[in-house]
Amino acid sequence: MNDYLASAALPTWRQRASLRLLHLAGWKVRFKPLPGPHGVVVVYPHTSNWDFVVGLLGKWAVDLPFRWLGKDTLFKGPLGILMRRWGGMAVERSTTSGATERLALTMHAEPWCWIAITPEATRGYKPHWRTGFYHLARAARVPVLLVYIDYPNKELGVVDSIDLSGDQAADMAAIARVYKGRHGRYPQLEAPIVLAPPRR
Repeated sequence: MNDYLASAALPTWRQRASLRLLHLAGWKVRFKPLPGPHGVVVVYPHTSNWDFVVGLLGKWAVDLPFRWLGKDTLFKGPLGILMRRWGGMAVERSTTSGATERLALTMHAEPWCWIAITPEATRGYKPHWRTGFYHLARAARVPVLLVYIDYPNKELGVVDSIDLSGDQAADMAAIARVYKGRHGRYPQLEAPIVLAPPRR
């Protein structure tokens, strides 16, 4: 039984269609209510272009207007209009000064805003996670939702959240426990669940 459908009284046509497509592909969605109106969503592992399709269908299936960060090249031309309509927000690459604080203010300026980030920032292998999600959650003082796209079990999980303590080692260990046993389409490309070392 899909956790979301068990709690939804009247699913919309888009929910039904999205869940139908996911089910036809063998996927199931696990969902429980979020811990508040604002937060950061970590999506892991991210090893395939198919993650976007599964994630977008999952977003429509739970019928919540999650926003997501993407590289600026995705938002140029007609494709950009579609990406923004689907909740996309272009990453500010030209300037990093104050970007986290501006994003935190943007989040709290809206009555409901959860922003999804792929901490690997690429489908290729990297030896660590980027720290943007961590700094944003700490700056905005919001919880982190840990979403997994588990290909071996064909399961999209939108159930686990944590409040960051500021102790990075302890926080990352807690995150790693949630993702233990969850794997992407190409497990060899998964980044270890450790933060990038600070720049010198």
